[in-house]
Amino acid sequence: MLDVKRLRILREVAEHGSFSAAADAIHLTQSAVSQQVAALERETQTTLIQRNRNGLKLTDAGLALVTHADAVIARLEEAERELDDIAGLRAGRLRMVSFPTASATLAARSVGQFNRRHPEVELLLAEAEPEDSIPQLRRGEFDLALVYDFEYVPLPEDRDLECQPLLEERMQVALPKDHPLAERDSVSLAELAEEIWICGESPCSCGENVKRACRFAGFEPRVGFMSDDYQVHMALVAGGLGVSMMPETLLTGRHQSLRFIDVVPEPPVRRVWASTLAAELRPPPVDAMLDILRSESAKLEKRAAAVK
Repeated sequence: MLDVKRLRILREVAEHGSFSAAADAIHLTQSAVSQQVAALERETQTTLIQRNRNGLKLTDAGLALVTHADAVIARLEEAERELDDIAGLRAGRLRMVSFPTASATLAARSVGQFNRRHPEVELLLAEAEPEDSIPQLRRGEFDLALVYDFEYVPLPEDRDLECQPLLEERMQVALPKDHPLAERDSVSLAELAEEIWICGESPCSCGENVKRACRFAGFEPRVGFMSDDYQVHMALVAGGLGVSMMPETLLTGRHQSLRFIDVVPEPPVRRVWASTLAAELRPPPVDAMLDILRSESAKLEKRAAAVK
C-alpha cells in the first residue's frame, strides 16, 4: 500500500518543479521532502524523478504515479468533506424502528421534529415489536430502536446495547362506559377477576404484563381476545366484549364509549427505552434523535397528566 503522505509530497514537487519550492509550500524542510521522495522510490522500486543541473523532471513512472495521486487525493478530500457533513448533520442516514404504540405517538412527533431540524439527513422509520427490533439493532439493520418493558417483565440485559430511559407510563384499565365500575376513579384488579380480558399476543407484549399483574392480584385472567393493536382493544372494549389495560400516554384523547380507570394500589408500569449500539459505534444522527426523543417524551408525560 502506497503512503498517501508521500504521494502528496510527490505531487507538490511535480507542481512546483523543485524540492525547495515544494518544501516551502507544505511547510517542510527541503531535506524532509527529498527523504520522503526517496522513500517513495524505494517503496515503488523505481525512479520517479530525474535530477540534473537544469532541475527536476518526472520520469514516465513518476508522471503515472502523480496522475493516480491526483485521483486518490481528490477522493480522500471528498471523503473528508462527506464525513464533515455527516458529523455536522448536513448528510448521513438514521434508521429507526419503533413499536406500534410509540409509532403513533412518540416516534411520529420525534421524526417530525428531526426532519425540521436536520432535513438533509435521510431518515427511515420501521415498525417492530422489541423481540424483533432488538436483534435487528444488534445486527446493524437499524441505528436506534424504541422498545418497552414492564417491571414484571423486564428486558434482558445486553452488553452490546445501551438503553436510555425515555418515559414511564402507568397502565389503566379500559372499561365499557356502561360497566358497573365505569364511574369509579380507581379499581383494583381483583375486582375484575371474573371479567374477560383482551391481551396482546407477542412474546414481549402487554399481554404478558396483564397476566402477571392479574396473577399478582390473586387470579388467573380469562383471556378471550388477543391482539397487539390497541385500536382493536378499544373497539372490543367499546363493544362490551371484555376489559383491557392500556398505557396512559396513549389515552390523551376522549373516548365517549370507553372509560379509563386508575389501578390501585400499585398500577403496572410500562417503561419506554431508546436502545442503541454503544456510543462509539453509532452514527452522529442517533445522538440528535435521542435529544429529541427525551424532549418529546417529557411533553407526552405532561399531556397524559393533564387529561387525568
